Amino acid sequence: MSSKSDVLFSGGSGGAVYSYLFVWFGTLCTLVTLSELVSMAPTSGGQYHWVAILSPRWCHKFLSFITGWLIILGWLGGLASGAYLASSQILGFVAIAHASFEPQPYQIMLLFWAYVAFAVFINLGAGTLLPKFEGFALVLHIVGFFVILVPLSCLGDHVSAKEVFGSFNNEGAWPGLGLSIFVGMLGSTFAFTGCDAAIHMTEEVRNASVTVPQSIMMSVGLNGLLGFGMLLATLFCLRDVDHVLKSSTGYPFVQIFLDVTGSIPASIAMASIMPISGVATASGNLAAASRMVWSFSRDRGIPKWKHIGKVDSRAIPFYSITAIAVAALMLSLLILWSGAILDAVVSLTVSALFSSYLMATGLLLYHRLTRGIQSHEDGSFIVNTTGAPLTWGPFHIPRKWGIATNTITLLAT
Repeated sequence: MSSKSDVLFSGGSGGAVYSYLFVWFGTLCTLVTLSELVSMAPTSGGQYHWVAILSPRWCHKFLSFITGWLIILGWLGGLASGAYLASSQILGFVAIAHASFEPQPYQIMLLFWAYVAFAVFINLGAGTLLPKFEGFALVLHIVGFFVILVPLSCLGDHVSAKEVFGSFNNEGAWPGLGLSIFVGMLGSTFAFTGCDAAIHMTEEVRNASVTVPQSIMMSVGLNGLLGFGMLLATLFCLRDVDHVLKSSTGYPFVQIFLDVTGSIPASIAMASIMPISGVATASGNLAAASRMVWSFSRDRGIPKWKHIGKVDSRAIPFYSITAIAVAALMLSLLILWSGAILDAVVSLTVSALFSSYLMATGLLLYHRLTRGIQSHEDGSFIVNTTGAPLTWGPFHIPRKWGIATNTITLLAT
């Protein structure tokens, strides 16, 4: 919902609903696949480690190296895109309150820096600061859901179900409606990006082979359900697509809030939940990205690995956190040149993350089809390393369902 007008411009209300369900299902299959892998080999390296143990010996180092860099670029793009989106939203709210205000690129960049700086503060704080802050963010996430849902449900002048589920749009003049919906699907895809962050924190979690898959499944289930409920509530309040697409705010959902409440302060208060939640998103993205960089440095996959792979006396990867933060700040300089260029770079880097899923899933499916992975015996230790016999972890999907899930993941990514 917090993304821009892509989904309404290319797809309309019906396209938004069906593309969301499609992406949710595809993400669920992807995370089931990743949960199987993290259950087999819980490591902060995630995909690049799994590619190493699943690939043939003659190419496992090369494929693992490529995958590692794809993950780093993907998480860097995730951090940058979240900070950029939240910063743009804040200035959009100011423009609503003050019609004469025109956001400047440098203002977006400075807010971007503020988001990254706060994320660094949370990640470099005392060892318990990050989990406590994330716990607070979960409460805010759920409370914010109802803060927005209740006004939309009670105050809005609602349209019919037929208009929501049967109304489509192709303002981009794409060759067909199906292609238009797929183009608009990018917004829903972006919303589910980062659901696998827990994978890169596994070495700081007890009984990770069981706990991490459970947390991932709960996350995609809860967030997918809340997101779908919010999407429906918003679309039932959407009476004029052209009106919200031409909104001066740049964000259709803000214009919908304004139409529902009839109050600028109330609509800004409702919409502010998104950039506030963006603080937690930035902190989580930085945590996952820094652990990935730290793990890759440990395996000598990046320059200056001896320094970047160090941890301080509190076991916090200080240099990895700093490296990712500096890279994000450098990326933000593109805002001064053109926000569209930053959008393109971020889209490219986020697609790199999905490419890493593709490589790991393809190799897992191959071993599944050739029965190259042994069943796990209760009470035995699981040691999945390069060259060792592969063993399923505690989280494992039966063969036929597993093949179907892996195949859907390949198609979805």
